[in-house]
Amino acid sequence: MTGPRGGTSSRREPAILIPAVEDGLESYLRSALPLTPETGDISFEAPSSTWAAQVNRITVSLFLYNVARSPVPPRPAASRPGPDGRAEHRAPLPMVQLSYLVSAWAGSTRDEHQLLGDVLTRLVAQQVLPVEHLAAPLESSVQLSLAVDELNRPRELWSGLGGTLKASFTLLATVAADAYPWQLAAPAVTSVDATAIPLRPAVLDRRA
Repeated sequence: MTGPRGGTSSRREPAILIPAVEDGLESYLRSALPLTPETGDISFEAPSSTWAAQVNRITVSLFLYNVARSPVPPRPAASRPGPDGRAEHRAPLPMVQLSYLVSAWAGSTRDEHQLLGDVLTRLVAQQVLPVEHLAAPLESSVQLSLAVDELNRPRELWSGLGGTLKASFTLLATVAADAYPWQLAAPAVTSVDATAIPLRPAVLDRRA
């Protein structure tokens, strides 16, 4: 696999969310391990038995097996000046959670465990993916954490992939989804005109 897949984009153009996060993860791990394209691969493909049979050099696998809405509160509503100077508004953006099954592939079990430990150490040291590794702009930082997935246990995941159980851990990447467009904000209220409303006869009788 070559280096990060992403490219630059305008600040006002939404990034393709999952590829942008994965490009950032690949860039960070290649820099932090280090793992150059000449010495090894970083794969986001499903580590099935067929895929594993084709692996012929050092590989870090990050398999995205679940995408869900995060329990983290949404990003607050935001405002900005539009291109014509008029104010624009956007509703709170929901946070999404990307769950990755992380494993290492090398020539021997010992080498795999060493590589997996190096990956674990680099990821656990970062609560947020360093922004310099994001080639495309996102609507929030990418929060990183390690977790135990009670709904998708590693044994069931590996079994579903058709492979043998392998040392691995779950990486959670949490980021805001660019779910709502910017819209023109309602004009600000600058004054209120008072209008006299004539009372109906029944109201006048009650007052009398």
